[in-house]
Amino acid sequence: MIFTARRKTGALDLEAVEMALRAALQQAGASGLSQLLRQESPAESHVPCSCGGQARYKGMRTKPLLTVLGRAEMRRAYYWCSRRQQGQFFTDAALDVENTELSPGVRRMLTLVGSECSSFERGREQRKLLAGLEVTTKAVERITESIGADIARREQDTIQQALQQELPIAVGQGIPVMYVQMDGTGVPVVSKELEGRTGKGSNGRAHTREVKLGCVFTQTKVDAAGWPVRDENSTTYTGAIVFLSRCSGQGASSCLSW
Repeated sequence: MIFTARRKTGALDLEAVEMALRAALQQAGASGLSQLLRQESPAESHVPCSCGGQARYKGMRTKPLLTVLGRAEMRRAYYWCSRRQQGQFFTDAALDVENTELSPGVRRMLTLVGSECSSFERGREQRKLLAGLEVTTKAVERITESIGADIARREQDTIQQALQQELPIAVGQGIPVMYVQMDGTGVPVVSKELEGRTGKGSNGRAHTREVKLGCVFTQTKVDAAGWPVRDENSTTYTGAIVFLSRCSGQGASSCLSW
């Protein structure tokens, strides 16, 4: 069709050709990926379950999967564990697509556009333009928040592990000067995150949430003009959204929490 139009008019819409070829290559890639994801029926009727029992093979099941190449389809074995009274897809767990129809590559892309864009809808639009894949705004929001929550949990686990350890005794020369700096700015968020918050505009509507960024660093020398020089690789950063919450018994209307 592209070559026919060019023979008739002598013109070539390069962007249209690029998009058409990308769509065709993605379709071919998704088809090939579907073939790779078509598991054969297992020879064993029972496999070990993580609970210590035996899971019984109950047949093959299909599942749609959105990949970076487009829509694909999985075919994998379904098992039932009578001890746990629960069905399982061991292949889903092995491929990191358990309880989701989005591939790991797609989830990574959604997280990137969701965190970089001013809104989840904007992230959905960029996803369609840059990768040629259709996803809902809710999918961008859900995956971004899910991975963000997972990152936060891991950070808290690391903090708790550090607090439970015995800290080594500091040795070496003391640092006479340490700097602590903090600044804040407003970041756009979805409307549900602005409930109960008053903005600075005349209509009182809030459009952003305040985020604080702090850093701690040291300085042990000065430059030729006598100005302090930050020690290289000494800076530690921390950041968080500021929440306003009522404080009881302090006589203050509100207090800041992180």
